[in-house]
Amino acid sequence: MKFQREVLLLYAITDRAWVGRQTLYEQIEEALQGGATIVQLREKDMDAADFTAEAVEVKALCRRYRVPLIINDNVDVALQSGADGVHVGIEDTPVAQLRQMVPKDFIIGATAKTVEQARAAERAGADYLGVGAVFPSPTKKNAIRITREQLKEICGSVSIPAVAIGGISMENAAALQGGGMAGIAVVSAIFAAPDIRQAAADLRAVAETITAP
Repeated sequence: MKFQREVLLLYAITDRAWVGRQTLYEQIEEALQGGATIVQLREKDMDAADFTAEAVEVKALCRRYRVPLIINDNVDVALQSGADGVHVGIEDTPVAQLRQMVPKDFIIGATAKTVEQARAAERAGADYLGVGAVFPSPTKKNAIRITREQLKEICGSVSIPAVAIGGISMENAAALQGGGMAGIAVVSAIFAAPDIRQAAADLRAVAETITAP
């Protein structure tokens, strides 16, 4: 799938913490129905074989909605499952190394918390950046915080698009307006919601407002 800035508008990142009433697959489908524009499958505690099998199923689901599937950290799972890309943190496999391992149109996202990290990721071949944490994050309690001004500086320092991440919710997303990001990445704001489809729809509407030129 050819990468375009617009797919970052509402970036849904999965978390099994809220699986129960629904399966993760069902939760992802509701997020897609609500308007998620890209999905990242994040499985920190699953073995590679199970992760790959799950990714194959989620990839087929995402294809039905014409939405890219990104795998968190694990490029082997991403390639074996036919996912559209991988997202790596600062301490994961370097972007330049990944770029040599993957097909030409494979999407690579990279975390950046500083201008220097953002520029290095762009030089190495990243397609987009994940910038944050912009608010305290329930999923990454030790994440380094950045201000809206720092977000704007990072986004403005590179030509590739960036998505804001970290503790974003309906209550605080509007504070990011003018930050220069192409979209918002959310975890609990979607997957912990009692009505995932409605939460995604509401967040997409906010994302369209705060990312407008």
